[in-house]
Parts: sequence; C-alpha cells; structure tokens
Amino acid sequence: MKIIMLGAPGAGKGTQAKQIADKYGIPHISTGDIFRANIKNNTELGQKAKQYMDQGMLVPDELTCDLVMDRIGEKDCENGFVLDGFPRTIPQAEALDGALGKIGQKMDYAIDVDVPDDNIVGRMGGRRACLNCGATYHVVTIPTKVEGICDRCGSPVVLRDDDKPETVQKRLAVYHEQTQPLIDYYKGQGILKTVDGTQPMEAVFAAIVEILG
Repeated sequence: MKIIMLGAPGAGKGTQAKQIADKYGIPHISTGDIFRANIKNNTELGQKAKQYMDQGMLVPDELTCDLVMDRIGEKDCENGFVLDGFPRTIPQAEALDGALGKIGQKMDYAIDVDVPDDNIVGRMGGRRACLNCGATYHVVTIPTKVEGICDRCGSPVVLRDDDKPETVQKRLAVYHEQTQPLIDYYKGQGILKTVDGTQPMEAVFAAIVEILG
C-alpha cells in the first residue's frame, strides 16, 4: 500500500500520515526526517543535500527523489509506505513515478486532506509551541493546563512566526502555485481520493480508513 498525502500546510496531513502508518504497519516517510537522518549518518546523499541546505538553497528534485527512493528501498517498506511532504511539485511527482517505474512499482493512493484557506489561517493562528521541548498545543483544541505554560516542561509557549497569519498566507500561496497542480496530476492517474479535512481528526481518519479498506 503506497500512499502519498496531499494537503495545504496546517491541513493535518502529517497527523493522518502517522495514524495510517500505525494502523497498517507501514513506515511514515517525511522528507525532513530523511534529510536529517542522511546528514546525521554522513551518507554520500546526505553530504550532497547538506551542501545545498547550508547555503539556504532548496535540495534539487533529482537529489530529493534519490533520497526518497533510497529510503523506499529499505526492508520496512516492503509492504508499502506513506509519503508526507513529497512530492511537492509536478517535476518531483514525475521523477518519483519514473524511479518507481524502473523497479516495477507505482503509487496506489494520493489522499488529499482538503481544508479551505480561511480554516487553515484560523487553525494555525491558534497553535502554540514550546521552544524548549518542542511540544505543540492549540488554544482551542489542545490547550495547555496553565495558560501560556507548557504541560511537559513548564516553559512558556509561543505563537511561532511560521504560524502567524501573514506567514501562513504566504505558505498557502506557494502551496496553491506549486502543490495544488498535483491534485489534477493524480486525478489523471485515477488514484486521487479527497477527504473533508474540516471534520474532527477522528472522522478524517475514519474516512481515510474507508478509502484504504
């Protein structure tokens, strides 16, 4: 079962990807994790990626695809995997399809967690993060026990720059320009499935499970 998760930043696709991975016993693969692991282990691909990242540049599509394919080749991916954060663009999707085709494989599902922009701006504006231990909260759905203080370590929680409305709007604009075309791309392949991401988290997951069977 090979699944790609699609959805705007803040749509909750990462949370759903983790739950899918747990339920079906397949790895949750995020490009951020792959980059970090390869850099930490000082692999040849990791060294190449680090050169770009150190200069504040995006890692080229071909190299990102090589890193993903390298991860997909590991034993724990024999029964499938959930891709989160890749592909982000049509060229990346084409590179992935080409690389999978060479080993006689293809993606089974592209699941789009669909949430309107206004909902996302409101949702992310309510996020709070502890800069000390990394715990995350939400003022409405997952509030801290004591207002403004992390439950886990007692440090202050803050609204990160990433979650401020103006930053979120910019990130959404990039998403609509670069990533939204993937929805048509996978629709054309007949593997796109859309779920209503405005529902409670459990209902979104139930809808995904129904699709995957």
